[in-house]
Amino acid sequence: MAAGDVDSMTLATVWHSFQSICKEMRHVIERTAQSYLIVAIQDISIGIWDAQARTVAIPIGLSIQYLGGKLSVEYVLNKFKGDLNPGDVILVNDPYKGYCCHVPDWGFYRPIFYKDELLFFTLCRAHQMDSGGSYPAAYYPNAYDIHAEGILIPGIKVFEKGRERKEVMELILNNVRWPQATRTDNYAQIAATRLCEQRIEALLDKYGKETVLACIEEMMSRTERAVRASIEKIPDGVYYGEAATDEDGTEHDVRVWVRCEITVTGDTLKVDFSRSDKQRKGFVNCVFNSTFSNTLSALFMFLDPSLAESHNEGSLRPITVYAPPGSVLNSQYPAPVGASPVSMGHQIIQAVVMAMSKAIPERAIGSWGLHYSHYIYGLDPRTDEKYTVTTSDTDGGAGAVRGFDGYEGACSIGALGEVRRGNVEEMEMRFPWRFVRWEFAADTSGAGKWRGACGVHWEAINEGSEAGMNTGGMDGEVVRAPGALGGEPNPTSRGYLVRDGQQTRIRGRRIYQLQPGDALLKISGGGAGVGNPAERDPEKVRSDVINRFVSIEAAREMYKVAIDPKTLEIDVEETKILRGQRA
Repeated sequence: MAAGDVDSMTLATVWHSFQSICKEMRHVIERTAQSYLIVAIQDISIGIWDAQARTVAIPIGLSIQYLGGKLSVEYVLNKFKGDLNPGDVILVNDPYKGYCCHVPDWGFYRPIFYKDELLFFTLCRAHQMDSGGSYPAAYYPNAYDIHAEGILIPGIKVFEKGRERKEVMELILNNVRWPQATRTDNYAQIAATRLCEQRIEALLDKYGKETVLACIEEMMSRTERAVRASIEKIPDGVYYGEAATDEDGTEHDVRVWVRCEITVTGDTLKVDFSRSDKQRKGFVNCVFNSTFSNTLSALFMFLDPSLAESHNEGSLRPITVYAPPGSVLNSQYPAPVGASPVSMGHQIIQAVVMAMSKAIPERAIGSWGLHYSHYIYGLDPRTDEKYTVTTSDTDGGAGAVRGFDGYEGACSIGALGEVRRGNVEEMEMRFPWRFVRWEFAADTSGAGKWRGACGVHWEAINEGSEAGMNTGGMDGEVVRAPGALGGEPNPTSRGYLVRDGQQTRIRGRRIYQLQPGDALLKISGGGAGVGNPAERDPEKVRSDVINRFVSIEAAREMYKVAIDPKTLEIDVEETKILRGQRA
């Protein structure tokens, strides 16, 4: 059957079936996995590709984990050429050999056969509690090389023809610190891929192979036409963007830069990162797959919003991404890459967003608050068991979009809000930390006609035993996330260790030892603004003051709005003077 011969009802049903299958897969993981990172925060990604490694459906997950999934599927196809069978499940986490983003993100791939013919692949990738390495969790500052970041799995069958290869799983799990919990999470991922196989087989039984494949071809063609049409509306030209991370984790206090040039020609778009910094000794390096994925994520935000859940192989055809080998965005073995999902991952998105905001100012976007997370690992005296915890709780919110303020509470531009913040009650139950304060912080957003979302004020006390803290996920203490169209960047973030009443400043990409009773205090920068702050509606500024998002002083200084501190009413005449208008 030719692609154009499919009736519209069948086409819509088949297409949305693939989308629904991915959502159902995530539901399986949420209901059966164990670790907080996967279940509560949802650091997971799911997608479907065809037997030629073309992207079919990618509605769920973190862009860095799966938008470049076709490269990973191509790797599996090439490595196991002629040796793929129904019931096989392949595990890969090696960034260099398996086109993954960093070591903790384990991907389980299942080839899907129909009547003995390979037609599809599904991939379920999730951030594990631990992958071995020099200490628990991930984000290892000052790692010697990638081998210090954990066990590297280059692509190995953990199930073969439906039977588990127990000795292989035993070898892998023997190299992590929480083998039983990791096993449970892995089985949840594998179960999700099995569900995908069952659902696709049922879809093929109902509509037939020819019809389903014709629907996929038609959707790819339609999406390609729609993406090309969106690009064609952008004025031809070259647009520049840049962003930096505080440091690389090994050489302290030296910024590392992403620089991109986006060239629009007709209905095609090329992103060139040639002017970016060279590969670093520290762990901020990105393999090309990570750069490719984050670039697509940023670009998709500027295309027709109706395409948001429809991206597939057709979306990729008009876009070219280049990063020279040996650069920080196309690192070569054995450079460490542990921080790449956030640094330089977020900086890639920031740079592309800056360039695209110049190309399409009517859709300009301010950068989100930078990732300001940490890992804590220790012993819980209530259970006498080891624990590790990481959260996105201290991240700032979303950047503004032309016409809209930043979304409050969303965290991580690299996940576009897919990664969630934690739940206080559950965290206190799981981990020996008591939460004292967790709220939006005043004057932490980038000012603008449309302001960014707030950062947060977060405090917690260690009620467990001695613990370690890795601040490798903390960024934005030096650099600021840029705004757009005259909007202000966000304020920098800052953190403190409080011991015996004394505050000590903590820095990102460091290791700290924590004592019982120690408190952590963090105040993060929020999202950046869009547009001139002095053009913001004074009533919106007043509302922000009432809600304690903006102080009276900042209202006057940043937004040029005078507010009476007693009545919280706007002084109209004074505001006119502040804004340079005739009273």
